[in-house]
Amino acid sequence: MRRTGRTRRRVTAAAACAAALAALTAVPAQAHEQRRVPHWELKDTGTPEVRFRGLAAVSRNTAWAAGTGGTVLRTTDGGATWRNVSPPGAAELQFRDVEAFDARRAVVLAIGEGEASRVYRTDDGGATWTESFRNTDPKAFYDCLAFFDSRHGLAMSDPVDGRFRILSTGDGGRTWKVLPDAGMPAAQEGEAGFAASGQCLVTSGPKDVWLATGGAARARVLHSADRGHTWTATDTALPAGDPARGVFALAFRDRTHGLAVGGDFRPDQPSPQAAARTSDGGRTWRPAATPPPAYRSGVAWLPHSRTAALAVGPAGTDLTADGGRTWRTVDTGSYDTVDCTPDRGCWAAGEKGRVARLEH
Repeated sequence: MRRTGRTRRRVTAAAACAAALAALTAVPAQAHEQRRVPHWELKDTGTPEVRFRGLAAVSRNTAWAAGTGGTVLRTTDGGATWRNVSPPGAAELQFRDVEAFDARRAVVLAIGEGEASRVYRTDDGGATWTESFRNTDPKAFYDCLAFFDSRHGLAMSDPVDGRFRILSTGDGGRTWKVLPDAGMPAAQEGEAGFAASGQCLVTSGPKDVWLATGGAARARVLHSADRGHTWTATDTALPAGDPARGVFALAFRDRTHGLAVGGDFRPDQPSPQAAARTSDGGRTWRPAATPPPAYRSGVAWLPHSRTAALAVGPAGTDLTADGGRTWRTVDTGSYDTVDCTPDRGCWAAGEKGRVARLEH
């Protein structure tokens, strides 16, 4: 009976996702139809001066957003109201990533050179914060956080002495240590990560993690199958050869199937081949046959789908229904990052205090 119940739930979830996907890409036949098409609905955060590049979706009701001015917001009612839970004394910091385990526990990353790179953790919904890491190496610049589970996680820095630096925690972000770099391939000249969406470092399962790069002759994705101790690097076809070009975001729905998006973040520059996909864990990457038409900084798989995903950027949102082979623009609003949850909650965040939820 249990197996049958699980099977029925999977079929129901798959059918619901297929229906939502069909609705998202459909155009109503008549303007007067009352059909509710899934769309981004902006939620008033009351912070038009903040750009949110960090986003952690916990559920359709609960989400965390982190951004400029040391700002961290949290909602537990689907975005109807937001609580400013920013760490005290952080107004000069730029939070670019937040990883939340639930409505009370979260870890945020401030980016920048030297001591500007910091990690904070809360266990009480942001009522109090503990600074658990402050970078003291002037050559390091931390870009992204990612967790395998509620205890084990990593943070990555741009190359230090020719190799990307990896920070590790085994207690949920309360303490951190720098991992040895013997298993890290040499960085290319000018290679770095992009702190654009909190998605330049992502995980799947208990041990697999991927790191996105740009700014060098080739845009690469690095993969580790042992929680960051040893890595292999693979070239992608995404735009490269300039400090403004590369892979900006990754998303893996399991340890083999992944998506990469990016391009050239300068608005006056084109971004051909701004998306790629892998079905072998990142050993090879195939460019999208029909990529997004412009630079994209965030990407997320739709819940309970093996083929549907969203990519976002300052110029719009794109949908793929075939696992990243082709993309179609479905919204022109500006967003920097996107995140989805198993209960079909998808959130996006970006400039001018913009946070939205996908409404059905």
